[in-house]
Amino acid sequence: MIKAIVTDIEGTTSSLSFVKDVLFPYSRAHMAEFVRDHAQEPAVQRELDEVRRLSGKVLTEPEVIEQLLGWIAEDKKATPLKALQGMIWKDGYEKGDFKGHMYEDAVRHLKKWKQAGIRLYVFSSGSVQAQKLLFAHTAYGDLTPLFSGYFDTNIGNKREPDSYRRIAEAIDTAPQSVLFLSDIKEELDAARSAGMQTTWLVRDGTIDPKTAHRQARNFDDITL
Repeated sequence: MIKAIVTDIEGTTSSLSFVKDVLFPYSRAHMAEFVRDHAQEPAVQRELDEVRRLSGKVLTEPEVIEQLLGWIAEDKKATPLKALQGMIWKDGYEKGDFKGHMYEDAVRHLKKWKQAGIRLYVFSSGSVQAQKLLFAHTAYGDLTPLFSGYFDTNIGNKREPDSYRRIAEAIDTAPQSVLFLSDIKEELDAARSAGMQTTWLVRDGTIDPKTAHRQARNFDDITL
């Protein structure tokens, strides 16, 4: 019996193009200005210090900005980058520069599952702050009340089984009673190795009947 559902965001509840074509370009365009304007704020300073630690170098402020922009170009899942992007996106959401994209079928089923007493969680490489901002600013309104918790790379890499074991422990639920939703095979493999049930969202492309994971075109095809 499924007691909790943990969902990915990109390609699962939301389109890949929203992140690729809206959020990433926005953070890239505003990163240098944001760092220059907010570098002395404690929350920002902590992330900039972490950038320096991860780089293994003594970086000047312009060099930190260059490192961050390089990580954006590489699509590197660096925790301080994700945190700073979340701060920049917060400004964008609040200014109304964009809204978080959500698939209608995902919204409908998340609401249905919540009403059925199933606890809902998010696990994304984007920071928890960025996750909350996306779900708080959608065309369907504020969806954050649907979720019982959020996880990002602070819990671990999305392709490592231990991350999913930690999530199961954090939500106090046996892994076999947790369903993980994603569009990435390696993430699903890791969740399955940790004992979770899995469903692979294949919104585009060809369904493979031989895969170890149940596949679904959209949330309407997901069976609990």
